[in-house]
Amino acid sequence: MAGRLAGKVVLLTGAGGGLGSAQARLMAEEGASVMMANLLEDKVIADGLPASGLWDNAQKTAEEIRQSGGKAEVIALDVADEQQWQEVVLATEKTFGKLDVLVNNAGIYYHAGLLEHTTEKFHEIVAVNQLGCLLGMKAAVPAMQRNGGGSIINFASIYGIAGAGTSTAYQSTKGAVRLMTKSASLEFVADNIRINSICPGMFDTNLFESSVPKEAWEPLVDMVPMKRFGKPKEIAYGTVFLASDESSFMTGADLVIDGGYTCP
Repeated sequence: MAGRLAGKVVLLTGAGGGLGSAQARLMAEEGASVMMANLLEDKVIADGLPASGLWDNAQKTAEEIRQSGGKAEVIALDVADEQQWQEVVLATEKTFGKLDVLVNNAGIYYHAGLLEHTTEKFHEIVAVNQLGCLLGMKAAVPAMQRNGGGSIINFASIYGIAGAGTSTAYQSTKGAVRLMTKSASLEFVADNIRINSICPGMFDTNLFESSVPKEAWEPLVDMVPMKRFGKPKEIAYGTVFLASDESSFMTGADLVIDGGYTCP
């Protein structure tokens, strides 16, 4: 059914990565106008590419959307910078007239044992995954209040639900995202703002390929009851659902898309 997001304006972070670009395409296909935000500077490596490569991919994806008759623009955003968040939300309202949906998709992964963790890496991953999500909600809520409501979709993880035996700093941020989602959902439920989280399992993206040693892939696949990694579009379908009015009675919920990983 096309047009599930007809007339809605979406702000999507991490738009140049594998999951981000898949979500942007599907939301645009469903009728949304998409403001695609991504880090511009070269100072970090994310999703297996320098940030400039992700920026170029976001631009390419936006152009493909426009050529297909959709609406998409690209804007620079460091999700750990509160001032930039304010500017991006205002730019979204100026460009498309309002803000209906925020997708806090941007994130980084740190595959390391506890004894390998450094304070520097901990602060880096918290700044992007946890603080970035909080600042995004803080910037988006007033715009949604002006609009009479909206939907915020925060990216948590199955590793915010279950232990992994590694990547403790990453897991701490994703557990925090889940609880921030639940707390904020109660705070703004009277404003008709729904806030839910998506908890992906293991997905076939450049982020996974660049962050997880290849020798760990087969054992990880064996832990998934469906015996495969997820595909980016399978996450995008979940995002469209939470962004649409089909999920109008959902708030504070975790949408787990993991091939059955968390069932046992």
